[in-house]
Amino acid sequence: MPDTSPYDALLLVSFGGPERPEDVVPFLENVTRGRGIPRERLEEVGQHYYLFGGRSPINDLNRDLLASIRADLAEAGIDLPVYWGNRNWDPYLTDVLAEMAADGVTRAACFVTSAYSSWSSCRQYRENLYDAVLPLGGSAPRLDKLRHYFNHPGFVEPVAEAVVEALAELPDQARPGAHLVFVTHSIPTGMNDRSGPEGGAYLQQHLDVVETVAARVAEETGRTREHSLVYCSRSGPPSVPWLEPDVNDHLTQLAADGVPGVVLVPVGFVSDHMEVIYDLDTEALETARELQLPAVRSATPQGDARFVTMIRDLLVERAAVERGEAVDRPALGSFGVMWDACPVGCCANASGERPALCGADG
Repeated sequence: MPDTSPYDALLLVSFGGPERPEDVVPFLENVTRGRGIPRERLEEVGQHYYLFGGRSPINDLNRDLLASIRADLAEAGIDLPVYWGNRNWDPYLTDVLAEMAADGVTRAACFVTSAYSSWSSCRQYRENLYDAVLPLGGSAPRLDKLRHYFNHPGFVEPVAEAVVEALAELPDQARPGAHLVFVTHSIPTGMNDRSGPEGGAYLQQHLDVVETVAARVAEETGRTREHSLVYCSRSGPPSVPWLEPDVNDHLTQLAADGVPGVVLVPVGFVSDHMEVIYDLDTEALETARELQLPAVRSATPQGDARFVTMIRDLLVERAAVERGEAVDRPALGSFGVMWDACPVGCCANASGERPALCGADG
């Protein structure tokens, strides 16, 4: 039986999303609090959710993931409670941490459904965890965030396999010269510049995964393919530069260049939440149809058993590290195994320093 001591719980940490039409604007207010975005703009963005009945798929996906984690741990003989808390919607982290404290949890490992380094994809979660435990005082559980997993085989291998499967869905004439268009969530260039301990980590981590996946696909199919990293979900004023190019602009350029087909690879996302089903499945695939460019979208990894097993492996390896034991820690690409505690100043908050858990600085 794997040893998970000193942990007496696992906490699944995610973004959250609305589950009814009346939830949409309050949810968006939570997401954008402190940024001064007018309600009219939030209502405009909310139209994306209303296309899907005012319900984001993310909470249902996390319920499925929660059930899969619990079943996987039980099958491995690990008797550990698994909790779930969100940053921006029910179940809120504050409520879940209070529940954990009442249940007598003293130390929990945290798995975050975001694989890369940046303020919005790592540091902000750590700040939210600090805010959630602060009211609990001495009864608060100690929380340890599990390492970044963008380069873990349990993330990379399902992504690569999904690309191979998606290529098979393209028309015969489009498949040989099809490009791989890797897509992730855009962030302000300043946020990328502050990501990681030395800056630029968000972009560099993605580029590393892109090359690793493209190489795996080439091995599997016997063909090296042109590939690129592009972005979706840009927001904010036009005066603030964000990472580019936009996926729709890139598809337009590929069509003009005579590319016969594309596979959209949501490499920045672990599941089919709103950015995937709207920005890619709705907008980008519609752009491709208008351009008469054959296009398919590959699957995200969360539904793959290897992804669930990865979560258990990350928990077991971190527990071994905390006990001072040697343990195998797999990683693909050039980055190697990522840090357990985020370094001081890692992914700094542009609005000023705030306390954050699960790092060397808090």
